Amino acid sequence: MHPATRLYGRGVYRFLMSRQWVILTLIALLLIPTMIRLGIWQMHRYEERTARNQLVTDALAAEPVPVEKLTTPGHTVTSAERYRTVTAKGHFDTEDEVVVRRRTNSDDEVGYHVLTPFVLDDGKVLLVNRGWIPSDGPSQTAFPKVPAPPGGEVTVKGRLMPDETTEASGIKNLEGLPDRQVMLINSEQEARRLDARVLGGYIAQTAPEPKGDTPELLGNPGKEDAALNYAYAIQWWLFSAAVPVGWVVLARREARERARKATEAADSEKAEPAAV
Repeated sequence: MHPATRLYGRGVYRFLMSRQWVILTLIALLLIPTMIRLGIWQMHRYEERTARNQLVTDALAAEPVPVEKLTTPGHTVTSAERYRTVTAKGHFDTEDEVVVRRRTNSDDEVGYHVLTPFVLDDGKVLLVNRGWIPSDGPSQTAFPKVPAPPGGEVTVKGRLMPDETTEASGIKNLEGLPDRQVMLINSEQEARRLDARVLGGYIAQTAPEPKGDTPELLGNPGKEDAALNYAYAIQWWLFSAAVPVGWVVLARREARERARKATEAADSEKAEPAAV
């Protein structure tokens, strides 16, 4: 048997015990479970987003119902109730109208949302987000010019939304704001300000449409890109499978290289006596 062949068969993989290869092997062993867990996490995200998208689809497809069937004063709007289309009959109270600062429209322009109390026939108050207006007033402290809503008794329709909180939105509820300006749409906060029975949550108005297209009505809620999380999960799992394959390929390449060098050394030693 050729000396190099014996070396390859019995000892060429001893290099795996070297410091470099021990570290490389440990890194590979750590990467495999880490990538598997990342794939599982991405799959969970995919399932969560798919479920949320389904809730949005179901809510938008549901038949409109009177608002008081879904919410009452002090009620917390649930995920299943969010985006449900509701109707209400009453009149707008523009004297207690406020604007919500730092809100953007579909073109990412910064302005205000117009929040108008809507007094129901039974005296309760529904908060109505009538849409977006630009912040083109003389200053950020002056109350902007707000188009008037329909006068008299009217029926409004909109998507039911939960109260905004700092925890959920990340928006700080600043104090010391200019008169009739707020940061968050919160029924409890507005109930204290109005000293009235305010229904939990608010609605994003969809009808009647404003004259002159202002305020700009809020668009339909977008759906989350769940497919992207699914693709990331598959990607992580493919990476986890590629690590051991890559390790074997590198090890065999190293072994072949060492065997080649051993063969060349053996041939050189064998040829030296003949040269003498």
